[in-house]
This record gives sequence, structure tokens and C-alpha cells, in this order.
Amino acid sequence: MADVAKEYRTVTEIVGPLMIVEGVSGITYGELADVKLANGSLRRGRVLEVSGDKAIIQVFEGTSGLSPQDVKVRFLARGMELAVSIDMLGRVFDGFGRPIDDGPAIIPEKYLNVNGSPINPFARDYPNEFIQTGVSTIDLLNTLVRGQKLPLFSGSGLPHSRLAVQIARQAKVLKTGEKFAVVFAAMGITFEEAEFFIADFRRTGAIERSVVFVNLADDPPIERIALPRMALTTAEYLAFEKDMHVLVIMTDITNYCEALREISAARREVPGRRGYPGYLYTDLSTIYERAGRIKGKKGSITQIPVLTMPEDDKTHPIPDLTGYITEGQIIINRALHTKGIYPPVDVLPSLSRLKDKGIGEGKTREDHADLMNQLYSAYARGKNAKELAVVLGESALSEEDLLFVKFADEFEDKFVRQGENENRSIEESMRIGWELLSMLPRGELKRIREKFLDKYLPAR
Repeated sequence: MADVAKEYRTVTEIVGPLMIVEGVSGITYGELADVKLANGSLRRGRVLEVSGDKAIIQVFEGTSGLSPQDVKVRFLARGMELAVSIDMLGRVFDGFGRPIDDGPAIIPEKYLNVNGSPINPFARDYPNEFIQTGVSTIDLLNTLVRGQKLPLFSGSGLPHSRLAVQIARQAKVLKTGEKFAVVFAAMGITFEEAEFFIADFRRTGAIERSVVFVNLADDPPIERIALPRMALTTAEYLAFEKDMHVLVIMTDITNYCEALREISAARREVPGRRGYPGYLYTDLSTIYERAGRIKGKKGSITQIPVLTMPEDDKTHPIPDLTGYITEGQIIINRALHTKGIYPPVDVLPSLSRLKDKGIGEGKTREDHADLMNQLYSAYARGKNAKELAVVLGESALSEEDLLFVKFADEFEDKFVRQGENENRSIEESMRIGWELLSMLPRGELKRIREKFLDKYLPAR
């Protein structure tokens, strides 16, 4: 343990937000440090690396105005912690967990290390309960399951922020009496976006069951790196100590990764793909893997990370690595957005790998899997016929093909499209799905069992 009383005057170099201190002993990775300026003011930092008797400190507020000979450093012998309490619900915090909503200070129930405690894989319980988001394209076709991590892949200028807020506002578990909370973490956003998020939460009353963390684009990059860990520490407290089902929505993971790249460059590390640090995969996994359920605990953490793909490129390192760690993806499509369809979710490349675990009798409804498969199949056939018509002309299409083209258009207009404040139940989404299938000849509905066709298919 470091001697908390000892002050070091051995700062040898300051580069960007980093400070190198020599002659240290007993210092550990992640330990907090106070940096005392010549005028007596303090800045807080964190140990990023220890090598021999040298320590690299990342200064949260930045190093502008500092010179090596004028500063003293004192190590605090503890890591970054968050003061947690049930009173955090309904409040807005910055990236370091400080209230920014003019409300009273939080009286902590306890202090938790923001890096969390790894969950023993044997103690994990398999995600298998349906979460209703009120969005048809997710609930019926790419079902979100309690304890899952399901990212939203978007692009700049697309309405992922509106969709994220809608999900945060509408999401619930269908069992009565279950306590549900939302932790909303916004990183590197503009002032206008922050105002939109907070105003929407307050307007709809969703703030009462939410904890909101906000980091603006002009805030220090280190705060952007700390914010998701603050949010997930709050989620772990609510889930595993207060038995709540917590949905964590993080936007925008791309801004987080850019901050990581900025810090890596300041440390003069050898860059990996596209300039991102080689440990980007490991770093992202320390965030995503904090979702899940634990055997014997009532609560759970479900994650929806939102990321914008630079140039809409799915092979970019951030979406690429995210796809490896998480269980699927929801793709926001620019062509659908251009058509004026909201939410512009492209259901064909979207995927929820755990959807089969959260649907069916006793969870949603007995016909869910058959209906989902048939809607996918019919929509894909309609899209293929459309592409064929572009090449060969509409005259080359058969009557059945033209029917599927019409189905694809109606599917986008009536099923994919829904209002920003329209909260559809799973039953309502299924009703729309069955009505759309009634456009097609019964003989073409080969993916649905006869007993379900008899029971649910509307008469033409």
C-alpha cells in the first residue's frame, strides 16, 4: 500500500493528459492520486501504468497550465469508487458520478469500486426471459432477453438516439410485481443531445425509474472512459443488491473508443487497427461482460450499447469487435431512414442470438417462433423480387413475386414503421404480423404449423 501522507515532487514529464512520476514505491495500477498545483488547488488523477519506480498518471481535468517542477503528487491507496444509494434513481450525474441536476448530494449506502467484480462463469444463469421494448422489429423479430447484451449498430445522422430513448422509456418485463430500472449512459454527446435526453425522460416520467449519466463532447476524455464503468457499477448495485431488472443503454460507444485512442496516442503506445489500441477488444469486453444474471439472485443486467459505424462500415474495428463479444446486433438502415420510415431497423441483417430462449408459450405466445420465421422469409423473398425487377424489369416477375413485393412494401409501412411514442405490446405486434401474412396465399405460408394457421390467420 502506498504511504498516503507522502508527497512526490518527482514529476519528470507531462504529455497531453498524462504525467510521469519517478521514484515511487508501493503504487498499484488504477490507484487514485491527488495532484497539487502551486496555487494550492487540487486535480484528481489515476495510475495508468507502473514500471519499476515510475508511474504514469492520467489527470482527469487535464494538464493545461501545469509544469513538472510546480506540482506535488500524493497517492491515495484506493481505486476509483462510486458512492451508491437507491436515491440515485431519478437523478442525473456526470462521468465521475457527481450530481449535475441541482438536486441534493447523494447520501451513500456504500462505496463500490467502478471496475466491478468479475462474475464467476459457473455462477452465471442463462438469459431466458422476454423483455418487451414496445418496438415491433425488436420484440417480434429480434427479441431482447433478460441478461442479454444486444447492440444497436447505426450511422451518423440516423435516429439511434431517439430509438434509444424510446426503448428506455418503454422497456419492461411482463411479470407483474417485478422492479425495473434503466441506467442511461451518454458519452461524448453535444449539449443539444443532452438536453433532448434529459427533457424526454422528465416529460414522460421515465426519469423516476432511471439513473442518467451524461458526458459532453467538451468534457475530458478520461471522464468518457470512466462513465460506462460508473453506469455499470450503479446497475450492479441495483440488480444484485436491490433485486431490480436493470436495462443499461450506452450511447455512443464509438465516442468511448475515440477517447481510448486519444489516451493511447498520448501514452505513445504502438497503434493497432485504424489507430485504436491493440487492447480495444479486451477493454470493450470489460464493459460488455458486466451484463447477465447470477444464480440465486433475482436481479439482472441487460445491455443495449449504441454505436455509430464510421462511414456505415460494419467491418470497422468498433462494430467488428463488438459483434464478437455481444449476442447479436440491431442494424439501423440509412435507406429506410431516407424513405421516412421510423424506426429504420433493417430486420434481415439484424440478429438476436438468444431470441429463441425468450419466446414461446409462457413467455410471449405459442405461435411466436413460426410467425417470426414466416415474416422473415416473406420479407426476404419480396426484397429479392424487387432487386430482380430492377435488373430484368417488373414484367419478368410472376404473380406470386409481385404479391411478395407488395408484401415487402406493406411490411415496411405497417410493421417496421411505428410512432416515436407508440408503445406496442407483443400481442399488438403479432396481430399486425398475422394481418400482413393474410395478404399471401395460405399455401405460401410454409413455415407456420397448420394448427397456428387455423387459430391465428385472419380470414381474407
